[in-house]
Amino acid sequence: MLPRRLDTGMARSKIARSGSLVNLRPSVNTVSLRRHSAVLPSVLTFAVIVASGGLLLMIEKGMLNHMETPSPRGIGVKSDFIRNARNQDPIVETEYQIVQEIRNRTIRTMCGQKNMPHSIWSLPPIQRRTVLQHILVSDKHKFLYCYVPKVACSNWKRVMKVLNGALENVDVKIKMDHKNDLVFLADLKPEEIKYRLKTYFKFMFVRDPMERLLSAYRNKFGEIEAYQKRYGVEIIKRYRKNPGKTNGDDVTFAEFLHYLLDEDVEKMNEHWMPIYNLCQPCAVTYDFIGSYERLHQDAQHVLQQIGAPAHIQFPERQTWYKPVTTQTLHYYLCNTPQKLLRDLLPKYILDFSLYTYTLPNTTSEFCRH
Repeated sequence: MLPRRLDTGMARSKIARSGSLVNLRPSVNTVSLRRHSAVLPSVLTFAVIVASGGLLLMIEKGMLNHMETPSPRGIGVKSDFIRNARNQDPIVETEYQIVQEIRNRTIRTMCGQKNMPHSIWSLPPIQRRTVLQHILVSDKHKFLYCYVPKVACSNWKRVMKVLNGALENVDVKIKMDHKNDLVFLADLKPEEIKYRLKTYFKFMFVRDPMERLLSAYRNKFGEIEAYQKRYGVEIIKRYRKNPGKTNGDDVTFAEFLHYLLDEDVEKMNEHWMPIYNLCQPCAVTYDFIGSYERLHQDAQHVLQQIGAPAHIQFPERQTWYKPVTTQTLHYYLCNTPQKLLRDLLPKYILDFSLYTYTLPNTTSEFCRH
């Protein structure tokens, strides 16, 4: 597990990507960047390059060698991202392709380190069990999908059930069963697992780490009674002064984050376990890593890659779904103790850096707006 404070001697440099603050210290030549403004069409691209560059610098200098990290998870992508971009803004597409290349380069560098796992069989048993339980198998279409809770995994499971004939179409109004009619790598024998990992198309989807945590918090503690009783009651008793009698349905976001800070990463519930631990991208070489921010475009790319019938489209969001907007995320983060956020970030730092998400900006100046 990473130490609670990321103490690597890095200076803080403010990099604006939608107002984000990146606490990394890569060496950047701003004049050179301005010269290449045609290639880097926005400050967003600049930010992710700096963020990933900072991680690469740490890796190349050996700064991470003595840090206790949660089970290694990078993004080992075999092939360059190929965009089938019809009717897409060319500037946005260029920007996204750059982000993909940064992602791929960062993962290749991180996963190339000697101390990183290069197969699932080199993982400790608890880590291997976690990843095998999160990779779904389609033998008919020869692909593997590592599902990440709160990153559209329910809709991907719907797609898989339609592909294997268990559902008539993706819009059938039924409660999603997350186990039945699905095959997991954990269900197979070692030789069967090895064959599929070597020959099948492998993909996963990622999301901004803090947005994912907020989505899990609002859903599980605001709507699901089983989570309120199992986790909420204990969280309130542990972190609230004078908790009194509680049903666990009024956990605050700060109390939730306190709980995550004290939790062993390997024992976390899958809805808030870091993506790094769930999918182990150094141990599994994924062919494609999609983004929640471009869910439908990237899902369409995957459907084409796996040869899905043309009539099968990725589902639209359910009408009851409550999205986490930028404003909502800023509200929660700006009303959370800043020390708590700083202490928690190291647990999710690889999800930020490897997948090119910038750290949250919660400066007093930014939060005033």
